Amino acid sequence: MRILLTGAAGFLGSHLSSRLVLEGHQVIGVDDLSTGSLQNLTSLNNEKNFDFLEHDVRSPLDLKIDAILNFACPASPVHYQADPVRTIETNFLGIINMLHLAKSNNALLLQASTSEVYGDPQLSPQPEEYWGNVNPIGIRSCYDEGKRAAETLCFDYRRQYRVDTRVIRIFNTYGPNMAVGDGRVVSNFVVQALQNQDMSIYGDGTQTRSFCFVTDLIDGIYKVLALDQMPFSPINLGNPNEFTMLELARTVIDSTGSSSQIVFHPLPEDDPKQRRPDISLASNVLNWQPKIQLKEGINKTVDYFRKQLLQA
Repeated sequence: MRILLTGAAGFLGSHLSSRLVLEGHQVIGVDDLSTGSLQNLTSLNNEKNFDFLEHDVRSPLDLKIDAILNFACPASPVHYQADPVRTIETNFLGIINMLHLAKSNNALLLQASTSEVYGDPQLSPQPEEYWGNVNPIGIRSCYDEGKRAAETLCFDYRRQYRVDTRVIRIFNTYGPNMAVGDGRVVSNFVVQALQNQDMSIYGDGTQTRSFCFVTDLIDGIYKVLALDQMPFSPINLGNPNEFTMLELARTVIDSTGSSSQIVFHPLPEDDPKQRRPDISLASNVLNWQPKIQLKEGINKTVDYFRKQLLQA
C-alpha cells in the first residue's frame, strides 16, 4: 500500500516507519519536527520506499494514498502542556484533515489514541467499554479531550461516510528512539539513573502503570492495519502487567547499577493513580499479546540511552 504516516519522526512513528517499509509498503512520512527528530529516521535515508515531508497536520494535505496512520501529536505531558492550544489543535484539526483525505481517497485510517482517554480511572483493568473519568478543563485536558474528540470523529466518519476508521488506545510504551528529554517516566528514570542523579517520583510511588516495549506495540499496530474487518470499537494495546512507580525505579536502578537516590515530589494535577489495560479484545481479534517483559525491555532501553548520552 501507499501509506501516509503522520508523526513519522517521533518515538512510535519512527519504529512504525521502519516496520511498514520492511513489510514492503511505500511510506510517506510526515512530521512538523516540533517534538520528533530526523535522527530517528536515519536508517531509512536510502530506502526508495520512504519519503519524508515536513508538514504540520493542522493544515490540509492533498495526496493519493491507500491508508493513513495518524500518529501526529506530542505524547509526553512536558511537551503537550507546553503549548496546550497547539496540542488540541493538532488532535482536532489533524484528524479532521486526515479524515477528509481518507474519505476523498476511499482510504483506511488508523488513529493513534491513548489510554489517557480513561483519565484517572475508577475501574481496573480498563476495558474498551469503559467511558473513563476525565477532567475536561484540567492541565492534561488538551491531550485527553483532544484524543477523545478525535475518536468521536473517527466513529462518526465510519457511521456517516463509511470510512474504514480504526482506533487503537495505546498504553504506556517505552524503548529506543525516546528522546533524552522526553519527559515520560521510563526515559526520565533511565537518564537520571545513568547519570547517578536523584530519581524523581511524583506522589508516594504507589501509583501504577503498565509498560509495553515498543516492538510489541508495533506488532499490535500492524495487526490492526492488516485486519480484514475492524470491530466497531477501539482496541486497547498495551502490556497488562502492572507496576508501581517504586517498582519501576528499583528495576531501572538494578539495570543500570546506579547510585541514584529516589526523591519524592507532589503529584501533578489529574495524574492518573492507576493504568492497566484489559487486552481481551486484542487477544481475541488480533491474536496479539506482548512478549517482552519489563526487565528485558528496560535493559534494552538502558543500552540505547547509554549510547545516546555518550554521543551527547
